[in-house]
Amino acid sequence: MKRRDLPAALAGLLLARPALAQGAWPSRAIRMVVPYTPGAATDAMARLAAQKLSEKLGVTVVVENRAGANGAIGSQAVLQAPADGYTLLGSASIHPMARYVMKAAPYDPVTDFIPVARTARGPLVLVMNPRLPQQSVAEVVEAAKREPAKWSFATSSLGSAGHLGSLEFNRLTGANIEIVGYRGSAPALTDVAAGNAQLMFDPVLATLPMVRGGQLRGLGIATAARTQLAPELPTIAEAGLPGFEFYSWYGVWAVRGTPPEILARLNAALTEGMHEPAVIQRLAGQGFEPVRETVEEAERFIVADVARNAELLRLANFQPE
Repeated sequence: MKRRDLPAALAGLLLARPALAQGAWPSRAIRMVVPYTPGAATDAMARLAAQKLSEKLGVTVVVENRAGANGAIGSQAVLQAPADGYTLLGSASIHPMARYVMKAAPYDPVTDFIPVARTARGPLVLVMNPRLPQQSVAEVVEAAKREPAKWSFATSSLGSAGHLGSLEFNRLTGANIEIVGYRGSAPALTDVAAGNAQLMFDPVLATLPMVRGGQLRGLGIATAARTQLAPELPTIAEAGLPGFEFYSWYGVWAVRGTPPEILARLNAALTEGMHEPAVIQRLAGQGFEPVRETVEEAERFIVADVARNAELLRLANFQPE
């Protein structure tokens, strides 16, 4: 190389450095924090997302359950990590509602986090303790209005799709059934099965196996039409609440400030992984369907969803705890 060519060569190397550094991500394991207990729908969907990210990106993705404080403990753990794409949050539609269901949320889930992708969505099922004599939504409403102290809704956590569904059920029926928050779906469903709570709205993934096993009684599904997954279940609309449609959706978030190129790679890996034929079939068998959105589209959806749900909380005169 001629001496006069050295400045140009050095300049080329310097310009190439950002591209090399960018291309090196990911160079180590990624941590995905799930802010709820193992075994429930949020945990299952996060683990599936972690598996697909690992396969597509070629690195280990470690799932870490950090439950407590209505999801705040795990979410804060992610927020305290660098915005480098190595620490992610695997959560659900409850996550963006933190400011509306906690008196003093330690973060703003919309401005402090950015969605990597929404991964899948699934309808809610209304279940009850199977030892109760009521066989329909109408019978439940009648009994709850007659003796409200004997009835309660369990919910996986405040702000979850199940919690919002319970609020809307009360608003539409006038039943005013008490809603009790739990630390995840698993303990809440266990209490309904044991008779310590009477009712619960929760996704198909967790509820349908317990309905089929006799631990719970299914009263209805919150879809627009009956589903082939559980054709024996009437829709909540059929049961007398027109337009009652609620889904729980799941996603992955990063700390806001994470480089756009990293977000794009994560989004592409998740979208590709969740739309593999085998994954689509697996999700369908559990009552879910994958979601295909860019980071920008996911963010727009979440802003609109939060606005709708915040209005529902306002109409129900919900007071944060």
